[in-house]
Amino acid sequence: MERTGSNFAAARAPATVANVAVGFDVLGFPVDAVGDTVRVERMDGPTVLIDSIEDGGAAIPMDAAANTAGVALLGLIRAEGLGHGFRLRIRKGIPLSSGMGGSAASSVAALVAANALLETPLPPERLLPHALAGEELASGSPHGDNAAPCLYGGLVILRSTEPVEVVRLPVPRGLCVALVHPHRELDTRTSRGALPRDLPLRDYVAQSARLAAFVASCFMDDLALMSRSLEDVLVEPRRASLVPAFAAVKRAALKAGALGCSLSGSGPSVFALCDGIVSARR
Repeated sequence: MERTGSNFAAARAPATVANVAVGFDVLGFPVDAVGDTVRVERMDGPTVLIDSIEDGGAAIPMDAAANTAGVALLGLIRAEGLGHGFRLRIRKGIPLSSGMGGSAASSVAALVAANALLETPLPPERLLPHALAGEELASGSPHGDNAAPCLYGGLVILRSTEPVEVVRLPVPRGLCVALVHPHRELDTRTSRGALPRDLPLRDYVAQSARLAAFVASCFMDDLALMSRSLEDVLVEPRRASLVPAFAAVKRAALKAGALGCSLSGSGPSVFALCDGIVSARR
């Protein structure tokens, strides 16, 4: 976050990898290679105006009520009873519909910058609900596996949204990520629409065991256990067909030594967790 004056502030929020194979809608971590930047100016009147959106194309609405960053700040104004509003300039660094948390990044960057302009800045747990409102606008669901790691940093689990409780997991030594974004878009609503309303109990049990083992591997600093845990039996099989050649990419990553490989969030980006930077580059 950069404070540029008494009425101006700018913040950059990173991309995120959500789900991490075994933690659908609750587990994620940031990737700082790309991110969105939002410059916020305090202005009179409890409203939000968006002056410009760079590198987002016409697909991103300028109307604050239809924009994830705008909705987040409108929620902040209402919740805190603010007598002033905000003017935004958004620069998109995260590709649209990439599965890298672009909507969450815009919301979080806007909230962090706006928070710096408040007389008494709020703690993260007071900001996160407004970022979740932005996620709900973008995807139809207020899932926090992008917004929470984007705002808090680190490998985190969103245990609860009411009340907000975020749990940061220890990161095993040497753990690295390789993240690949194909030249393709996959809308989050489309990807979520591929999931059935009901899932087999046996798959739920198997996934719960994998998530529990993944969390244990973080605390035990055990990458071998993490590797055995990184297999999505719930979501990935039902979304894989939306990303052409995903199966071949996953096989190649595992053959090259990845601990595990899966879709990043709703896709089409693909991530692989690796033991060390050499393995990640391979």
